[in-house]
Order: sequence, then structure tokens, then C-alpha cells
Amino acid sequence: MKAHDGMYIDGAWRPAAGPGVIEVVNPADEQVIATVPAGTVEDIDVAVRAARAALPGWAATPPAERAARLAALRDVLVARQDEIAETVTAELGSPPKLSQTVHAGVPIAVTGSYAELAATYAFEERTGNSTVLHEPVGVVGAITPWNYPLHQIVAKTAPALAAGCTVVVKPAEDTPLVARLFAEAVHEAGIPAGVFNLVTGLGPVAGQALAEHPGVDLVSFTGSTAVGRRIGAIASGMVKKVALELGGKSANVILPGADLARAVNVGVANVMSNSGQTCSAWTRMLVHHDQYDEAVELAAAAAAKYGDRIGPLVSATQRDRVRGYIAKGVAEGARLAAGGPDSPHERGYYVSPTVFADVTPGMTIAQEEIFGPVLSVLRYTDEDDALRIANGTVYGLAGAVWAADETEAVAFARRMETGQVDINGGRFNPLAPFGGYKQSGVGRELGAHGLAEYLQTKSFQF
Repeated sequence: MKAHDGMYIDGAWRPAAGPGVIEVVNPADEQVIATVPAGTVEDIDVAVRAARAALPGWAATPPAERAARLAALRDVLVARQDEIAETVTAELGSPPKLSQTVHAGVPIAVTGSYAELAATYAFEERTGNSTVLHEPVGVVGAITPWNYPLHQIVAKTAPALAAGCTVVVKPAEDTPLVARLFAEAVHEAGIPAGVFNLVTGLGPVAGQALAEHPGVDLVSFTGSTAVGRRIGAIASGMVKKVALELGGKSANVILPGADLARAVNVGVANVMSNSGQTCSAWTRMLVHHDQYDEAVELAAAAAAKYGDRIGPLVSATQRDRVRGYIAKGVAEGARLAAGGPDSPHERGYYVSPTVFADVTPGMTIAQEEIFGPVLSVLRYTDEDDALRIANGTVYGLAGAVWAADETEAVAFARRMETGQVDINGGRFNPLAPFGGYKQSGVGRELGAHGLAEYLQTKSFQF
């Protein structure tokens, strides 16, 4: 076990204000692998003050130079990709291949995309007799989750730095080790002192202090809708901006005529990836009643193949939460087609890949975010019925549509109340905006839309 000390503040590792520590547990074997400081209100205050002091200099730095620092950061992340992957596997429990390709690979791509955007974005533009300036919003307080621990830090930090903002990050307490590694990479990339700051700590203490701090101009939060509401209320009371990426209950709609086997197999893979701990996972599969029984059989067979191929959930609390949802599904009348509440291993926070059949739209497992490897298969009678079910939750983060004809799939997707839709298995695009409708959030991440979240406008009239 390694005992880490200090917070990364104003370009250096500094002792924490208090003696508290957070234990980091490997969810695969339940062993404590490290400790990090539990930051206090005082730590947050020091970090925000450092960010505030660094803001004028970084905001005045030419965009081309900011782009060069981001490109250097990308190169450091590339050089440390294996270390990043190993760290995420140790603290999150994700399989090594997923850690390498997604947890390490995607942040590299996103950092690189913002290096390019910082160099090419029109921070000034003419409209009529005016010049419009796009200026940094100020100090950003970023509160990030554990499910994609480095990606979520990068998805907030990279556009903020590209915009000329300075940042204080409070990472999730379950996965703080890769956040510390990222701070080391920032330092190695030569980003000036105070531009990026890291404080580890508990959400109700350090996270709340960051959201409430008067020196923070924008709070960017990814996590549960319940916590997002509280952060939104705090921010609105202080008239500060927020960017909220919250929960999801995404629908995977398979229209008649689509390649059923491919749609089901890709859909199951989407849910099982990262052990179901993905807010945009397509956890509701909607199938026409004529193909329903075949789809359930295909989904159950696909889920059974995962078995030991998926990792544990991040914590005992999360494992127990998911098991509770599985029990709730059974109690409300859904049928287990695969998996169930029993753990497949004696140690570790594992949950079996689970598929529910005979799920109706009003059931708890069809309405609430489970955040585990649990898929619900629902039947529909026609496209209007499918649309009603797909749109019938408080969420609207992501989804998928499959059809024999792409035009048909796009027509259906246009009617979905959701921020992102994959058409016939469309690939991830780091330049496309990501964010939700309804209670899935406020604002967008990634690409130019993600950069715009960290800018405010000023106009000169001539």
C-alpha cells in the first residue's frame, strides 16, 4: 500500500491542511492499495486562490501557446499510457484491455482535439459593425466521477485550459490515483503554476466547498442527477454558471427490418462495457413484439458470454445498490433471462451480467439509472409506441436506433428526446457534443461545443 501525501496546488505538491485520509480499494480483491489526503475547506480555498491568481496570465496567453501546452500534455499522456491503464485497472477494476483503449486512449484523443481547437478556434469574430470576443469565463471548479476517472477530468480540464480558464479539480474519492497521475503530467507538460490544481477529498466536504466558493466562476459536475440538482441550486443562488452531465436511462431501439443479431449483440456489449458503469449505456432495449422472444434469447446468450470478461463494480456500496435493483426487478414481475443477484466470485465487488425480460415501461428497472451490468428488454407494438417508451423517462442523455434503412433510423432519432443517438452502431467521435436533455444535464462536453461552455462573450461596437 502506498500512502500519498499532498495536494497539487500552485504548481507544487503541498501538504494537506488536515490529517484525514481516504483509503483507495482495489474492487477486484477488496484490498486497500493506497491512501490519499482528505481535503478540507481550507485546501479548496488555497487551491481556488491559486487558480484566481494565475487566471490573468493564462487568459492573456496567446491561444497558439495554450495549444502548444495542451499538445505537450497529450504527448506526456501518450508516454504514460501504460501507467495510466494500470492505475485505472487497480482502482476502478476495469479489465486491462478496456483500461488501455478507453480509459487511457480516449483522454489522449480528447486532449489532442483541444490542442487543435485552441489553435484554430475563432476567439474573435466580426458581425456587422461589431467585434465579438469569446473570453475565458474564469476559474472553473470541476467535480468529476469515478466511472471514467481520467476521461472526465480531461473532458473538463482540456477545454477549460484551451479557453484560457484556470481549474481546480476535485476527483471522485473512489478513483483519485489517476487524478494524481494527471497532475504529474500537467506539471511535466509545463503548464504554468496555478493554472491546474488538484484537491482530493470527499464530496460533501471538498466538493461542496468547491461548488460554494465565491472565487469559482463556473462549476462543472458529472455525476448523479440528485447531486446535480444540489449543485445547480448552489450555483444559481450565487449567480454562477454550471455545466452538468448527469444520469441517463438510454433506449436502444431496434426497428423491424434491422439486423437483429447485430443490434442485440452490440447493445449487450454497450451495457456490459465498463461493467455497466456508464451514464450513456443503452440499458433499455426496445424490440417489436414479433421479434421479442428471439431478441431475449440473443441477449441472454450474449450476456452469458461475458461472464469473467467484465470487471467488478467500483465499490461494495455500488455492488449492493445494483443487487438491490435486480431484486426489485424480480419483485415487480420482470423475468430473469440471464444473471441475477448472486456474485460470480467469492471476493471482489462483482455482479453477474444480467438480462431482464417481460419488463414494462413503468417498472423501477425501466425508469431509474442502475449503473451496473443490467439490461432490460421491453416490447413495443409500433413506432409510436416505441417512441413513447424511449422518451418515457426523466432522462435524455443518449440512445441508439437500428433500422434496415439509415433514413428510417434518422427519422426516428430526430423524434427522440435525447442529446446523442448512435445510428446503426455509429462510432464514438471526440469532436461531437455530448450532453443531455431533461434531467440528464445542462450544457455539452467535447469538441467546439464543449469549448464554448468555458467562454463568455463581449462585443465592441464601432
